[in-house]
Amino acid sequence: MNIAIDAMGGDYAPQKIIEGAVDYARENNHALILVGHQDKISSELKKYSVQGLSISIHHAAEVIEMHESPSRASKVKQDASIVVATKLLAQGKVDALVSAGNSGAVMTSALRYLGRLPGIHRPAIATLLPTQRGHCVVADAGANADCKPEFLLQFSIMAKLVAEKILDIQNPKVGLLSIGEEKEKGNHLTKETFPLLASAPQIQFIGNVEGRDVPKGRADVVVCDGFVGNVVLKTMEGTADAIGKMIKFEISSSVLAKIGYFFIRPAFKRFRKRVDYAEYGGAPLLGVKGVCIIAHGKSNAKAIKNAIRVAEQFASKKVNEGIVSAIQNLPKKETQEQVQTTSCQS
Repeated sequence: MNIAIDAMGGDYAPQKIIEGAVDYARENNHALILVGHQDKISSELKKYSVQGLSISIHHAAEVIEMHESPSRASKVKQDASIVVATKLLAQGKVDALVSAGNSGAVMTSALRYLGRLPGIHRPAIATLLPTQRGHCVVADAGANADCKPEFLLQFSIMAKLVAEKILDIQNPKVGLLSIGEEKEKGNHLTKETFPLLASAPQIQFIGNVEGRDVPKGRADVVVCDGFVGNVVLKTMEGTADAIGKMIKFEISSSVLAKIGYFFIRPAFKRFRKRVDYAEYGGAPLLGVKGVCIIAHGKSNAKAIKNAIRVAEQFASKKVNEGIVSAIQNLPKKETQEQVQTTSCQS
């Protein structure tokens, strides 16, 4: 398997991107192609012993910065690392790609050069979140700010396959994120989506779930529009970080607390590992003709290593093939509409 990595994308590129790629290559035999400025990548690789590792460089002279308009930049900067990596995937030269760069540019490039899978209305970002019971998949986590009920139905089917194939959850429970458990609760979107999910034979729909139900693990798959999903993702991320810092402050505030921490340190480390985004790698961009994994912009080496792992799993377990098969089994009225994609990042 060949996996392209946007070596110039992310807050800590190319240093942490390359470190994570090297760590992955030391434990796996898949070929990694680092896409970006050749001199900068070569300079970083010299810091590591890479003899015998299947790592190569594909030169790309430009970079799409985080502040740039994704749609404009991906069109104008044809030699940008994420654009070049996407073209490699479109040409069949790689089996998957990973980028911690501008997520809107990743999606725009994927739509422009890869296109959507047959029958898919909109692509969706599927994010893995830790819960009391393990993990759940949230979709959409930021690709589409405005959605129709038919979009959310497809999101639920695609995210269900991620839960099955990546998280190994059998017959995952699907919940619709709303402001109350009753089907009458919510806005127009959730009220109109509810009957679609309830009548879909492909999923085990458990009804509405509230925001507090997400970390409790009541549902294995949580479906919502990208605006709400992105807010949920960043709220949980910020809460986990704040709790960790508050606990650290309280521990350092007294000698007795420091002594107590000595005994609970293993448990505290396990907790930090469960809520660390780096453990989950990256978020698959579902619904496009190719395996695209969007890593966190602040990804460290561990996060990149795990994002590459997710890309390999997504490709080897043929998640896209499963999506196409599942969408084809939907009623025709749910698959006829083809619409232009609007990203909340663009």
